Amino acid sequence: MGVRSALVARESSWRSLSGGGKKLIKMAEAKEVKLHGFWASPYCFVVHHALKLKGVAFESVEEDLENKSESLLKLNPIHNKVPVLVVDGKPLAESLVIFEFIEEMWKEPPLLPEDPYKKAKVRFWADFFYKKLLPTVYVMGECEDEAQQKAAKEFKEHMSTLESGIQKDLPSDGPFINGDKPGLLDLIVGSWSGVFRVDAELVGMAELVEKEKVPLLHSCIASFSDHEVTKDLVVPHEKLLNHVRALREKALASAPK
Repeated sequence: MGVRSALVARESSWRSLSGGGKKLIKMAEAKEVKLHGFWASPYCFVVHHALKLKGVAFESVEEDLENKSESLLKLNPIHNKVPVLVVDGKPLAESLVIFEFIEEMWKEPPLLPEDPYKKAKVRFWADFFYKKLLPTVYVMGECEDEAQQKAAKEFKEHMSTLESGIQKDLPSDGPFINGDKPGLLDLIVGSWSGVFRVDAELVGMAELVEKEKVPLLHSCIASFSDHEVTKDLVVPHEKLLNHVRALREKALASAPK
């Protein structure tokens, strides 16, 4: 299994639930909430953090991606991937789809801006992150030499674009992109920050998210890592690094010569 599949391969592009989300389940009627995930998957972290920030009680079900459970295959027969959120037996897949459901289902605290324009901008930059920035993260983890260095350069360029876009479209005086409290973009960038640090080590750099070049994102990641709710899910660097190194070796060994 390659780095891509082990971290849960890049999900399909941004989707959002229709306004019918509220009709699926009323909060007062929800009896059981389960999150099927994987300890090293940032996609799962996004959902986990959203539930925690909303104060939703849920059961975490750890999946073995080398030997996927029958329950996972039944719950997500289309993609066979985590995360999968199950509420009263009804499954939802894809992290951003699940996030939209959570935001509709449990209103407080809001993780998206109330203003429609700003809300749309958050979704735009989330889409940019997944479509433009993440592919370079996978290349850094799976490739060597010139391709790896090229990906690192592109990653930094995309981070600068993201930084400038957030400063222009979503100005904030708080410690987070979302203001005083974490929001969707904080969840996404913060959840992937551990992988950024691992990739930096793999490409031989001190860091990829440089304080001098992207001070806003660097600061928001630090705030996210220290937040009383989100800090509990931070995976130790060495553990994640060893995991990714092992997967990288397998990917390189199986790559065409």
